[in-house]
Amino acid sequence: MYPSTLKDYLRESRLFRSRAIIAALIVLLLLILLVMHLATLQIVDHTHFTTLSRDNRVKVEPLPPTRGLIYDRNGVILAQNLPTHSLEITPERVKDLDKTLEELGKLVPISDNDLKRFKRLKSHQRRFDSIPIRVQLTDEEVARFAVNRHLFPGVDIQAKLLRDYPLKDITAHILGYVGRINKKELQEIDNSSYSGTTHIGKNGVEKYYEEALHGEVGLQQVEVNALGRVIRVLENKPPQPGKDLHLTLDATLQRVAMQAFGEDNGAAVAINPENGDILAMVSKPGFDPNLFVEGISSADYNALQTSEDNPLFNRAIRGQYPPGSTIKPFIGLAGLESGVISATQKKFCPGFFQLPNHSHKYRDWKKTGHGAVDLNDAITQSCDVYYYDLALQLGIDKLAEYLAPFGFGEKTGVDITGELGGLLPSREWKKAAKKQPWYPGETLITGIGQGYFLTTPLQLASATATLAEQGIRLQPRIVKSIAQSNEATPTDQPVTRHPPVTKRSESNWDAMLSAMLQVTEGLRGTARNIRNDHYRIAGKTGTAQVFTVKQEEKYDEDKIDKKMRDHALFMAFAPAENPKIAVAIIIENGGHGGSVAAPIAKAIMDHHLLQGKQ
Repeated sequence: MYPSTLKDYLRESRLFRSRAIIAALIVLLLLILLVMHLATLQIVDHTHFTTLSRDNRVKVEPLPPTRGLIYDRNGVILAQNLPTHSLEITPERVKDLDKTLEELGKLVPISDNDLKRFKRLKSHQRRFDSIPIRVQLTDEEVARFAVNRHLFPGVDIQAKLLRDYPLKDITAHILGYVGRINKKELQEIDNSSYSGTTHIGKNGVEKYYEEALHGEVGLQQVEVNALGRVIRVLENKPPQPGKDLHLTLDATLQRVAMQAFGEDNGAAVAINPENGDILAMVSKPGFDPNLFVEGISSADYNALQTSEDNPLFNRAIRGQYPPGSTIKPFIGLAGLESGVISATQKKFCPGFFQLPNHSHKYRDWKKTGHGAVDLNDAITQSCDVYYYDLALQLGIDKLAEYLAPFGFGEKTGVDITGELGGLLPSREWKKAAKKQPWYPGETLITGIGQGYFLTTPLQLASATATLAEQGIRLQPRIVKSIAQSNEATPTDQPVTRHPPVTKRSESNWDAMLSAMLQVTEGLRGTARNIRNDHYRIAGKTGTAQVFTVKQEEKYDEDKIDKKMRDHALFMAFAPAENPKIAVAIIIENGGHGGSVAAPIAKAIMDHHLLQGKQ
């Protein structure tokens, strides 16, 4: 027999119905939850998500301003903005950065320096910032990447303006340079003012006038697609370009001055004594500031840093040298003004000077001595003994008091970064700085511009200009005018005047002028080789010791290393009767001011006074 196979259809029907009801309830519950969530998204949080959606579609981008240009006094461009293309990566939009860099390297050359710069910039910039991996792409490289752009999300070609300095090393120390904003600068600047800006002035005129040169940032509202690429511009507020600077500098004269140095290093400053305009300011050697704009390579930077010639050092405003005998006209005037000496009073020079009751001999540069000399002779032949005696009579306090109004011992206030103030020694200074008393022997060597006395070439040029104007001191300036790019006529910067140097008698200044003329015109003048028939030069040579020669030793230039030789100095103004230019020159380890430094001064004055007139 077979077992019964009858089914309980009624029971199965009830089971199916209950399961269907449960499933329907679950589906209904899920539908209710879905409707509730949709209601939340579309009604409760409608404003929030609409904003997010719009922000994904519409973005506000900063528009960096065009940096102002820099011109010389004759309209020659010194700093400009050149169009260029760079390959840039936005890290936030790149999934595998290492692989992307590897693939990019197959399209365009990427050097180790490029990678180092990229990683350095990436470390202190935000992930959504665009960071260059290659700059100054060629047209061929731009085209090669454009064809393959779709393979590189987060990578794009950016067209921008790159700062360029056409005269390179000739104006490097004056203009300075711009470079990428670093982490420290990011903390100091106003981020809203520098939105979209990648570069900032690092030194020189570029830094001093950063606010004027930079301009004002603009904004644009753009619509983008899912890949983040701009579809169209919705709204635009254009940036305000930076202001242009017109310098007092004569670019051609600057080049002439630089070339006049030949193989020598040093500094030269030329000033118009009538208004304080700096006509030329050379620090040699210079460097190419274009190397720094997009980030200098380690090899190039190490070469500059380790060079014995120290090309990054601005000798014109930071080089502090003993003024040597170039200080003698100022001290001679102090003697005349104070009544300690007269112009015709003679003193005997046996070749050395001794303090009362002291055996130490303070030697003259001329071992056999100059014999009986008056002020004119002492300036013309640069007699040290005359000035040892004069300094002792004046005393250090009166010396410091009289030299200070000429600007010695303080910054000139020139409109450029990095200036140092030199050192005008005094009794109070030594007590404060060295905790020691002042000694009479130190007064003697101060009288010939040695010892603690230090001045920068710019200070010496400014003091020479003050001498040319018989005591009227004007603050040296680099920038003559600042103008908006669309303005045709710039407005001159005001000239800053210092209180005039006190003078008792016009005859004292005339006596000093006569003596300085004999330096270049007299038969025994130390700079007689630069005499010419076109204009008269009032000047003074100088020599600054690099090391001290012992009492019984003899300085022999031919037997010592060049780096240990004396510095050569020369200061002058011309034309003597109506000065239009004042010059100060220092040649490092040059030896003799009359034969080495004076010809450079003459080359500068010839160009300024005679160009187109001979």
